[in-house]
Amino acid sequence: LQGIVQAYKSGITLQGNTTSLGRWDFSGSFFFSISAITTIGYGNLSPSTAAGRIFCILFALFGIPLNLVLLNEIGQLMLLGVQHCAHRLEEAFRWQKKASLLMKTCALVTGLLLFLLLPPLLFSNKEGWSYEEGFYYSFITLSTIGFGDYVIGMNPDRSYPSWYKNVISLWILFGMAWLALVIKFCINFLE
Repeated sequence: LQGIVQAYKSGITLQGNTTSLGRWDFSGSFFFSISAITTIGYGNLSPSTAAGRIFCILFALFGIPLNLVLLNEIGQLMLLGVQHCAHRLEEAFRWQKKASLLMKTCALVTGLLLFLLLPPLLFSNKEGWSYEEGFYYSFITLSTIGFGDYVIGMNPDRSYPSWYKNVISLWILFGMAWLALVIKFCINFLE
């Protein structure tokens, strides 16, 4: 039984000696890299050799700070876009406070749609999860909790398109930046 578990962790299926679900192809490796530098750490895939573990430590040591810089820049660009739109509304319609509130509301609703409400529909289609399970996965992932009870692309009974893990990896990066802005807004509100 331990041999089967170890083989599964190494990517070998019980049906043959092949790598299951493309764990270490480009998409799987990219997804692993994103989950490492975002500190999500689902726990479903990890290096199994000493050299792989050392590389992962060095990769994370440099990747996590670089990712934080990237997320901060993405968040600042999102915020700048909202502020720019609010400024344009103020000029066009002579709305002072209303324009800022309207743009913040639009940014919040757009982010909710793009990062929390629509992705569960994709997960329902590709993973066979219920909408609630997809929503749960979305929040647990973007908040970097990453329990690992739900992970995309891991069902051996399903086939996944080659773009799937790459698109989800980008969704994670942009979604984390958006959620960080929302959390920052909540902190400011609570303070």
